[in-house]
Amino acid sequence: MAASGKMTLTTKVLIGMALGIAVGLFINLLGLNGEGTFINEYVVNGFFHIVGKMFVTGLKMLVVPLVFFSLITGVLGIGDIGALGKVGGKSFVLYMLTTAIAIAVGIGIAATIGIGEGVNMTSTASFTAKEAPALSSVLIDIIPSNVINAMALGKMLQIIFFSILVGISILMVGKKAEPVVELIEIGNEIMMKMVNIVMAVAPYAVFALLAKAISNLGLGLLVDLAGYVIVLISALMIHLFVTLMSILKLFSGMSPKIFLKKMRETQIFAFSTSSSNATIPVTLRAVTDRLGVNNSVASFTVPFGATINMDGTAIMQGVATVFIANAYGVHLGITGYLTVILMSVLASIGTAGVPGVGLIMLSMVFTQVGLPVEGIGLILGVDRLLDMIRTAVNVSGDAAVSVIVAKSEGKLDKNIFNDPNAGILTDDDLDIPDDVERDIARVVQESKNKA
Repeated sequence: MAASGKMTLTTKVLIGMALGIAVGLFINLLGLNGEGTFINEYVVNGFFHIVGKMFVTGLKMLVVPLVFFSLITGVLGIGDIGALGKVGGKSFVLYMLTTAIAIAVGIGIAATIGIGEGVNMTSTASFTAKEAPALSSVLIDIIPSNVINAMALGKMLQIIFFSILVGISILMVGKKAEPVVELIEIGNEIMMKMVNIVMAVAPYAVFALLAKAISNLGLGLLVDLAGYVIVLISALMIHLFVTLMSILKLFSGMSPKIFLKKMRETQIFAFSTSSSNATIPVTLRAVTDRLGVNNSVASFTVPFGATINMDGTAIMQGVATVFIANAYGVHLGITGYLTVILMSVLASIGTAGVPGVGLIMLSMVFTQVGLPVEGIGLILGVDRLLDMIRTAVNVSGDAAVSVIVAKSEGKLDKNIFNDPNAGILTDDDLDIPDDVERDIARVVQESKNKA
């Protein structure tokens, strides 16, 4: 609860999540979600779908303008091109390091337990691998040929490149660009207020998203692949609570307990939406307002991490590779596992921004080590639910790296990080003060009179 006695957004979201799971299980276990039924047509795929989809679309609506304004503001805040290069270099190295550790953890746990051994399963689902772009193509495509098109399609690496270039150009223009600087800063503040507005409906959207997902998925399909599911979830939890928190403590000295508590709200959003990109506005707000990372760092590390940091996906690849190899009786050996680790780290860069990135990366890995790509069909049924957990781990990694980089650059406010109430959003944050309303009305009226 907030100091004012009003319920905080985090508390509301937790309640929405619990109710959504409970309602979803109720509908699924009682078989109320049958094809053509009223519940299926008008509640699950009607009301729940509409509310959840509108919320996710609202978040996606904010991503491009928020990243654009925030990143330019961040570049201007750093004020030093050399320092910007250091932030980018540190972020890249940490993201690649955590991805490599993640897949090693996944392979290690799966290989130790020996999931899939003696199963001799055959796939009932089909999977057609999409062709992933070459790394050279990804590097070339970082530079947008049409900025408007890049923004319209949400090509994050291109938007990041253009925004940084605009920020650097403004710095080079100098004093004459002060009006533009003020406009960019005001635009950034406006976008953060819009994030608060969209987040106000989050508890209801989380309820709808989870109720729909659990109603359709249920728990039955988890039984068939229990070994795979349990090992994957265990590896994800070990990476989140042990690996990432150890790295956070080692490189920043900040409290993992405080970090996890303040990231809980963002993790729930990521879990509900299954999209790191859609969660960028929420992650950015949490990293700056709740964890105390200066916007000059967070505006780069958060969207960059959402694009290339795939810890959760990397763990899935490690566990899935071991599971499918054992199920088909294929012996990979140390060399095969090292190849999987290397391919996954490279693929996390090479497939940035490609739809269905997790399965595309997995098909690349399978092809490289000689596993049948159709084996992916074995895990397709449970992938949607597990993808929700993977996304929560991904955004946690983005935030942890942001804190570490900010601490190393002297851009972390420890008072905000350690303050349990810092950045908590309540209904009061959405109120427009009476004096502000009067001032705006007066300015509008004066403009009309001048006209």
